[in-house]
Amino acid sequence: MADRITLEVARFRPELDTEPVLQSYEVPLREHWAVLDGLSYIKDHLDGTLSFRWSCRMGICGSCGMTVNGDPQLTCATFLTDYAPGPIRIEPLRNFPVVRDLIVDIDDFMAKLPTVKPWLIRDVHSPIEEGEYLQTPDELDEYKQYSMCINCMLCYSACPVYALEPTFIGPAAIALAQRYNLDSRDEGASERAEVLASPEGIWSCTFVGECSAACPKGVDPAGAIQRYKLTAATKSIKDLLMPRSAR
Repeated sequence: MADRITLEVARFRPELDTEPVLQSYEVPLREHWAVLDGLSYIKDHLDGTLSFRWSCRMGICGSCGMTVNGDPQLTCATFLTDYAPGPIRIEPLRNFPVVRDLIVDIDDFMAKLPTVKPWLIRDVHSPIEEGEYLQTPDELDEYKQYSMCINCMLCYSACPVYALEPTFIGPAAIALAQRYNLDSRDEGASERAEVLASPEGIWSCTFVGECSAACPKGVDPAGAIQRYKLTAATKSIKDLLMPRSAR
């Protein structure tokens, strides 16, 4: 195996460039180096002007998501040897405005996330001295998968609906809403329904499934969306057939 590999990195410097351009760098090809290690090598040894996001290097923070050879990936969990002999093309996540080089603007997601109220909602809070709201293992299993989301935005980058309809709330936000809808301690499902069941919510999804394929944590946002479609459709039928009970 060769001891070096070429990274073709998208560069966008708004003060110089009108659109991203690829720039090639040779980095050491080491067995345990992730793509993020290759980018750090460039930053530290070859070109200190390269800009990208990272934090934990452990697949937890979600900040190092980028497009690697056309696919959205966490660069801390994607290894250089998987792409040998190269070259490896590294670009910013698709479907987001590029701020600089490999950094994208996620303000749209940050604005949409609170609209689905991804937090516990209760009509009445028991006094602290009465203790915790306990759950059974089965109740935890209902929502645990959807709680694994790390807000890495890979699902938005992979989603063809979000690419065409930027008003779409998006897979991660809906999956996070489901995490709370399915939590036995939560009483806020009706407050989330107006947003989730809107044209910009679940009904925009055409169930391509790319979001679930891209998710590094197995959250399955496509499954969360389809599950809520059933919930919303069932409620609509009940409201139609039993309008008094709906009120």
